[in-house]
Amino acid sequence: MVNQSSPVDFLLLGFSEYPGLERTLFIIVFTSYLLTLMGNTLIILLSVLDPRLHSPMYFFLSNLSFLDLCFTTTFVPQMLVNLWDPKKTISFLGCSVQLFIFMSLGTTECILLTVMAFDRYVAVCQPLHYATVIHPRLCWQLVAVAWVMGLVQSIVQTPPTLRLPFCPHRKIDDFLCEVPSLIRLSCGDTTFNEIQLAVSSVILVVVPLSLILVSYCAIARAVLRINSAKGRKKTFGTCSSHLMVVTIFYSSVIAVYLQPKNRYAQKRGKFFGLFYAVGTPSLNPLIYTLRNKEVKRAFRRLLGKDEDPRES
Repeated sequence: MVNQSSPVDFLLLGFSEYPGLERTLFIIVFTSYLLTLMGNTLIILLSVLDPRLHSPMYFFLSNLSFLDLCFTTTFVPQMLVNLWDPKKTISFLGCSVQLFIFMSLGTTECILLTVMAFDRYVAVCQPLHYATVIHPRLCWQLVAVAWVMGLVQSIVQTPPTLRLPFCPHRKIDDFLCEVPSLIRLSCGDTTFNEIQLAVSSVILVVVPLSLILVSYCAIARAVLRINSAKGRKKTFGTCSSHLMVVTIFYSSVIAVYLQPKNRYAQKRGKFFGLFYAVGTPSLNPLIYTLRNKEVKRAFRRLLGKDEDPRES
């Protein structure tokens, strides 16, 4: 029997098969969420308040931080409630809103990381033309494209997913409402949805990642042509934080969305999904603040402290 009346509550099973782990996960997720809020808010404030950070690189970084704040707030509060409450329910409307926003912001981040790679490519490979190529108007246009593409992707894929004939048990084997888990919940034909998911994964994950890799291959060649070791280290240092963020983000995304279709992979993918959704937004500000001298200097200036001469 198939449930044709969609507007009912769903059960987000999350990690209920590991009841002894849920309290520990609650603490980890809550701590990560606090780090996400504090770290990304700090980066946004520094980028806005410190004139020395009014550059394209930090404009894109502040957008990434704002994106991560919205991304985690979409589902973490609900996830914390479900980790603590044995009921673990979410309304159809709540699930729909969560699915729409989560998909939109996730897509936007894929595009935005590609834009940031392009920014680093121009800075390293075409430094004399950087100011004329990456001008403020282009920065706003690139960010707008990222957000619009995320919105379009969500508009295209959310309705077909929500129109699926869901099974009567309404149990979503995940900690949030996302496309793969809702497809698995369907008791009807999901061929169209699976094809749509596969195509969007190639367009929005494989293609952007390929462009990022091409950019960094060009950056690596440019860095190797620099004669001094100090110059190579300094030049690559401007890209290392972004490269780390890209590696962590895309490794998690690939593990979640491009995994084989078997039960073991799905269970493993749930933990990768947790890291992708909760871990990466909290790690991003740490990576950029701990590895970026300009951000650390800006933070000291915000606190009214003198700059450390060793970092000059």
